[in-house]
Amino acid sequence: MSLTIPAGMQITGEIKPGYENILVPEALELVVRLARAFAPRRQELLAARAERARRLDAGERPDFLSETAHIRDGDWRIAPIPPALACRRVEITGPVERKMVINALNSGADSYMTDFEDSNTPNWDNQIQGQVNLFDAVRKTISLEQNGKSYRLNDKVATLIVRPRGWHLDEKHVLVDGQRVSGGIVDFALFMFHNAKELLARGAGPYFYLPKLESHLEARLWNDVFVMTQDALGLPQGTIKATVLIETILAAFEMDEILYELREHSAGLNAGRWDYIFSCIKKFKHDRDFCLADRAKVTMTAPFMRAYALLLLKTCHRRGAPAIGGMSALIPIKNDPEKNEIAMGGVRTDKARDATDGYDGGWVAHPGLVGLAMEEFTKVLGDRPNQFEKQRPDVEVTAAQLLDFQPETPITEAGLRYNINVGIHYLGAWLAGNGCVPIHNLMEDAATAEISRSQVWQWIRSPKGVLDDGRKVTADMVRAMIPEELDKVKVVAADGTHASYERAAVIFEQMSTSDEFAEFLTLPLYEEI
Repeated sequence: MSLTIPAGMQITGEIKPGYENILVPEALELVVRLARAFAPRRQELLAARAERARRLDAGERPDFLSETAHIRDGDWRIAPIPPALACRRVEITGPVERKMVINALNSGADSYMTDFEDSNTPNWDNQIQGQVNLFDAVRKTISLEQNGKSYRLNDKVATLIVRPRGWHLDEKHVLVDGQRVSGGIVDFALFMFHNAKELLARGAGPYFYLPKLESHLEARLWNDVFVMTQDALGLPQGTIKATVLIETILAAFEMDEILYELREHSAGLNAGRWDYIFSCIKKFKHDRDFCLADRAKVTMTAPFMRAYALLLLKTCHRRGAPAIGGMSALIPIKNDPEKNEIAMGGVRTDKARDATDGYDGGWVAHPGLVGLAMEEFTKVLGDRPNQFEKQRPDVEVTAAQLLDFQPETPITEAGLRYNINVGIHYLGAWLAGNGCVPIHNLMEDAATAEISRSQVWQWIRSPKGVLDDGRKVTADMVRAMIPEELDKVKVVAADGTHASYERAAVIFEQMSTSDEFAEFLTLPLYEEI
């Protein structure tokens, strides 16, 4: 099937039936316009990330920016929140797969963050079919017949929020002037062109989650993309609303500034806890004094996580912005009532803590958790849509508190094996096309898999990477465990015999034992799909 493609653009992905309805000339023209306008700045900002990482590797410690103190000290607020985003007690997340889109919109959650990023393998078909799915969902025509079941949308559905890919990810199947286009710009532009006006006509609007930002300058880039796109589509400025995931340690020092850059387009901040933990490991991977305990021991009550969560809350409410809590990765355990009771208790505790602190809502990864999470927020909020009045003057968070990385122990053989097992299982599923996988009764996506592989990498190299029985974690120890954990994965994975799991074991070994640390595990993997 042929397309009419703008001058200077190449599309190398296969055009399957239905894709031509998304890849229309006017939508592609918008992609070209945004790519040409913003590609140089994107590359400059990615280079600035790399330079900052080098300074951190050399021992620099992050701090609040002196040059933006006037913004932190200023008396300003973001633009008013539209009615469709006024109440966000429970948000469900998941990939743009068709069945997931229907079930999430029907889940009873206030909002659904549909994900082109961490819970989605960004192969060509997933990205473009995802756009097809959202086109149909916005118009409420989406349906599916699968395994003798019919899936349709209810009359009342969650508010749709879209997460495009982060600035670090390319779309290798779309080139403009010979260069790959930002994956996030492709995701954003196609969705905006097809759905912004339709959403407005239906009483909502084009709403987004922005991932992986490391500075307010990266937020400024998104804001400028929004301004140009609204002009191009004839939309009033401020129509687009975006919530930023604070999921990097560097962004935690620039929360006020990020809100300020997006103030006409802001819908608040989210505590993206799993990527945040990964970011801390990545940014301090060479620090001999930094070494976190088993992944399961690093919870929201750890000192550095508690400081981050409270600072985000206080910052948002001071600026009239929603503060949305992160995701508990626990999911229902259908075949074991006792374990399920423990898991549900964990979710309840997590949401109760967020609500009591003052958060306006939080995330879940499974429709079966919506009611439980809603109950905990409703206990605290009552009939109120948010808790902006909870200003938390008692909270004063310092740079030292954000960098108080505990706990450091225990590191156990079970924890090491868990990381290896999850890493292989997730990478294998990702390569096979599934970016959101239930593993050991947790919903794993790229963020949680990143923690697993980065911890192993650092435990090998850190003098503190010592098991609780006194053995030093070494590359040889990890190499010996990998085939043993691969065998376990093959037994429990839904498609464990797929060749992708053997490949995943090789990739995990390379990533965890090589001298160089891969910035994101999805970058080298993307070249293989």
